[in-house]
Amino acid sequence: MSTQHPALAPGNVAVVTGAASGIGLAAARRFLDLGLRVCLADRDEARLADAIAGRASADVMTYALDVSDRPAVDGLAATVAEHFGPVSVLMNNAGIGAGGDALSNPDAWTRVMGVNFFGVLHGVQAFVPAMADGGAPGLVVNTGSKQGITQPPGNTAYNVSKSAVKALTEGLAHTLRNRTGCKVTAHLLIPGFTHTGMTARGRADQPPGAWTPEQVVDRLLDGIAANEFYVLCQDGETTREQDERRILWATGDLVENRPALSRWHPDWKDAFDRFMAGRG
Repeated sequence: MSTQHPALAPGNVAVVTGAASGIGLAAARRFLDLGLRVCLADRDEARLADAIAGRASADVMTYALDVSDRPAVDGLAATVAEHFGPVSVLMNNAGIGAGGDALSNPDAWTRVMGVNFFGVLHGVQAFVPAMADGGAPGLVVNTGSKQGITQPPGNTAYNVSKSAVKALTEGLAHTLRNRTGCKVTAHLLIPGFTHTGMTARGRADQPPGAWTPEQVVDRLLDGIAANEFYVLCQDGETTREQDERRILWATGDLVENRPALSRWHPDWKDAFDRFMAGRG
């Protein structure tokens, strides 16, 4: 039987980055509903104010920062410690979607890696040592992406950043479970097609196949309660079986030495289609 993670106890402190909208805001609200004290961090100060409208209390605070700036993240950790005390839950969720392919837009590459990867690393290094040393149950969630696993062409910069988050979180989980007396666990959230500001691209209405951020957070909490490290989310367009077969095919490129990204290679289209249909 699954039970709620002990770090998600009333009165404990949670920090969520990228919390002004989307999955981060849905998570912050859920943590508040569970009775935690929550710091919502984001670079958009105006949207942060809107995010807590009607929920202002001693249990909630906001902090404006750019997570790619390590001193700013250190400042966030110091401020939360002073305001709330020890942190039990850390969700490194801030992310951006712009980027480009391997031969384009070096400035966008720097920005994407700065937010999507180094922002997570900064959060881990600013908060987790104290969480691990504190001896209390702790929870770290890093938001990854299926694109960091299956590598669809079109935005290589984003794929690379999320691949790095996957590798970082795997290494973090290993470090924590081998640390004597440590009660902190790490988990990789892998959203599916989700209707957020980043994915909407100006579209106000929710696409039929997309999950809401609240559905992703429901899946996250269920996965954590089941002690899942890889919290793989579905959506209205993709089943768990489809996700698993796509991931297996991507891994098979290396094992079978197929062309890179063979799923999108014209010579391998029929073989991939047969594999997805369970015939190969």
